[in-house]
Parts: sequence; structure tokens; C-alpha cells
Amino acid sequence: MDTPTDEQLLADHVAGKPDTFELLVRRHADELFRFLTRFTGSATLAEDLLQEAFLQVHQSAAEFDCTRRFKPWLFTIAANKARDLLRSLRRRPTVPLNARVEASEAEGQTFLDFLSVVPEPPSAGLEREEQQELVRKVLSHMPEHLREVLVLSYFHRFPYKEIAEVLNIPLGTVKSRLHAAVRQFAAAYRQATEEQVQSDGSNA
Repeated sequence: MDTPTDEQLLADHVAGKPDTFELLVRRHADELFRFLTRFTGSATLAEDLLQEAFLQVHQSAAEFDCTRRFKPWLFTIAANKARDLLRSLRRRPTVPLNARVEASEAEGQTFLDFLSVVPEPPSAGLEREEQQELVRKVLSHMPEHLREVLVLSYFHRFPYKEIAEVLNIPLGTVKSRLHAAVRQFAAAYRQATEEQVQSDGSNA
């Protein structure tokens, strides 16, 4: 028997078929949790947002157009909730805006995974832990609209068209933002690396 699509499962849920919504949750919860963790920089926030996102999906299921793909719709809901939460907490410095990946994620990626697409920093000899800290520092200072397009593109491999749908922006804007994000990250990372090397040298 063919495996039902997400859209079929949601339609079956609306029709009252049992267990279909639970299957949708199981199918997407892990990836959505990783996305929200990277988006917010907090696994704790991600857990709450995950529940809120699926609750809204449950409540709005009858309104979904099943000729569209379910996954971009799910990620749109999650991204909007994450964006709203971060904005509400913006004045609280204890809430990190960097997208740190939890070490417990066996198959998760780190932000170092997309460094290969930007020019290699001059101080490639830094220890991995120091590199990760620099990456987190750079990302924490990136504008939200650039950070989110990086997360969707490099971590979750969304096509440009679906990123446009999730973020509700034109396709051309996705491409220009991603280009700008990579350039900004590369420049800021190089600068941070050089400053770190200079600091280490002065303390030697």
C-alpha cells in the first residue's frame, strides 16, 4: 500500500480519521524542532514553539488548501511564531538570538557546515570550539531576515520557491537575501577570526 502524503493525512484528519494527525506530528516533529532550535538559539523555546505550531495546524487544518504542499505551510506557521516570540523577547539580553544546535542531536548540523560555501577564514587553525563560538557570535549579530534564510536554505535544504512561501517574500528576494547573508557572514567571520588571532597574539 502506498504511503499517504502529508496532504492526504491532513485531509483524513479533517474528515475525522483517527491517528492521522499523530502520524503527521511524528513525521515532522524532529525536523521542525531542529529548525526552531536553530531559529531561536534555544531548545527550551523550540519545545514550546513546536507545540504551538502543531496546535495551530490542528486548529486551522480545515482551512488548508490540500492542493498545496503541507511542509512549507507548517514551517511558515512555525517561523511566524518564532519570529513573534523573538521580537517580544528582544529586550531581554538573556535570550540568545543566535541559532545554536544542541550537541545531543546525533545527526544535527552546526553552522560550521555551511562555511564551505564562503571564503575560508585566514585563521583556519583555530580550535573547533573557538570556531563554533565565533560562528555563534557572528550569527547573533546578523539581521533576523538574513539569519532565517540561511537556516532554511543550508540546514533544511528548502528550494528557493518554498523559502519564498515560508517567509512570504518574492523569489527574487530569497536569492538576494541569501547572497547578502553569505557575504555578510563571510566578511564578519573573517573579521572576528582576525581579531581573535590578534588577541591571542597580544596575550602570548
